[in-house]
Amino acid sequence: MFAAVALVGLSLDVSTKVIVVDRLEPLVPVRLLGGLLQLRLIRNPGAAFSSGERFTAVFALAAVLVLIFVLVRLVPRLGHPAWAVALGLLCAGVSGNLVDRIFRAPGVLRGHVVDFLELPHWPIFNVADMCITSAAVLIMVLAVIKNVGISGERYVRTPPEQPEPVEGLEDVAPTSAADEAPRDERDRG
Repeated sequence: MFAAVALVGLSLDVSTKVIVVDRLEPLVPVRLLGGLLQLRLIRNPGAAFSSGERFTAVFALAAVLVLIFVLVRLVPRLGHPAWAVALGLLCAGVSGNLVDRIFRAPGVLRGHVVDFLELPHWPIFNVADMCITSAAVLIMVLAVIKNVGISGERYVRTPPEQPEPVEGLEDVAPTSAADEAPRDERDRG
């Protein structure tokens, strides 16, 4: 499930970027849904909200480290399908933007990310950004509300149920297996 989500997300991101780069003019918006959504092609050298434009190579290397950590440390421990989806979305998004940083101008590890989806009062984004955001929300839900660990174990365990006391036996001391054995077995042991 992890691989399927990651590959579908990455494929959607790369294919939509290829289409918009081929068909959209930079900074000439295409209005959709009565202006609720616009397609506006920009090339982002920075991170979220175009911040950190001087650190493009750092963002690319950080993306590589995130992918290595997820693939080597987290994916082998997957035991819950929701975590497989969350980590698949995370890897799809990180990989999608990393592909731009590696293969797009102005050069390797300095490439600008293609962004093209614009909502009112929101920065322009792409499918990879949607994958990363969805992964973050799902990870928070799993970690906070459901308390489900990556291996499928629950973080918050309920205490084991205590047996109901039998009426009239409250004052009787508990017995061990040795007390229950016949007398001559106790003498041998």
